[in-house]
Amino acid sequence: MRKIGMRLAMAAILAVVSIASIDRAGAKTLEGQGWRVNSGVVGVVSGGVDGTYLRIAADLAAVLDDDDILRVVPIIGKGSLQNMSDIMYLKGVDIGIVQADVMAYIKREHSLPGADTSIQYITKLYNEELHILARPEIAKIEDLAKHKVNIDVRGGGTGITMTLVFERLGIAIDPVTDDQALALDKLRRGEISALAYVTGKPAPFFRNIKKEEGLHFLSVPPSPALLETYLPSQLTADDYPALVSSGAPVSTVAVGSVMAVFNWPKNSDRYKKVARFVDAFFDKFDTFLQPPRHPKWKEVNLAAELPGWVRFAPATDWLKRNATVAAKANPEEMKAIFYRFIDERQRASGGPAMSSQQKEELFNQFEKWQATH
Repeated sequence: MRKIGMRLAMAAILAVVSIASIDRAGAKTLEGQGWRVNSGVVGVVSGGVDGTYLRIAADLAAVLDDDDILRVVPIIGKGSLQNMSDIMYLKGVDIGIVQADVMAYIKREHSLPGADTSIQYITKLYNEELHILARPEIAKIEDLAKHKVNIDVRGGGTGITMTLVFERLGIAIDPVTDDQALALDKLRRGEISALAYVTGKPAPFFRNIKKEEGLHFLSVPPSPALLETYLPSQLTADDYPALVSSGAPVSTVAVGSVMAVFNWPKNSDRYKKVARFVDAFFDKFDTFLQPPRHPKWKEVNLAAELPGWVRFAPATDWLKRNATVAAKANPEEMKAIFYRFIDERQRASGGPAMSSQQKEELFNQFEKWQATH
């Protein structure tokens, strides 16, 4: 009996040792697998579910994911200011999509110390249009004075832009800071007079608004004060057939968006991961120009400079290696596009057609403005 007991005890000890060995081996296997899975992950903080940023981040994942070499993880964001903070401090976030005017806002407000050195940019993306959706009784943007206008959640890019836009237009509103879905409900109930949303057209957020609701977009006059910072743009019936009449586009302004990145120490693991992302993104950029990718990709100029920002070194290096990509657009082609834009704007506003000399003078002013922006 004693021998049997000893044998059982030894068997139990061996079993425990064996299990422990299996556990350690399993832990090492899991650890190794975890390292492989995470070694290529790049987190991209974007925007809300109804905005363009999240769709752009989803496109990045669809095109660039390459097994364990590179995996893009889109993250829902809470606005440009919060995205900048997340790039600096939130674990797992390497890149963010933000509005171009957020860096100037941060510097002016001293709201995120160190952002100008900690955050750089990979490329300027597309322009995002300002949408102001108003109730039927609001005929023009000046009518919003002293009225409740939703400017999105605190720290969002829309709020940053609208603060400047209304200030430059001399319109004092009563700002509301609800998320856009709640704001749309309030707009329909008459609790607010309008909501503002800076997002790339056509935005899914406005897709389900019916013409019979009476809601409509307000025209934003392209005043000289606004054009110091923003670009003139339009919302058309092609963009929003239920909200804009054919042949009567709505004037507005647009702000650039940016693919921002944390300035990781050179040769660190995070730096190398993002550098791989940059090379893959630039190498495969033509893929983003094809369906079913978002049409806003067609507006991206990889080589465009961004005043007030510093470009991430791997992006600069790629552009130097691929100098033809950085070549400027054909001046005559640019001029033809500009002239067509002027003609369309004049027809839409009912104004007289401009002469070739007037358009030439305006184009020269535009080139001078572009050189400083």
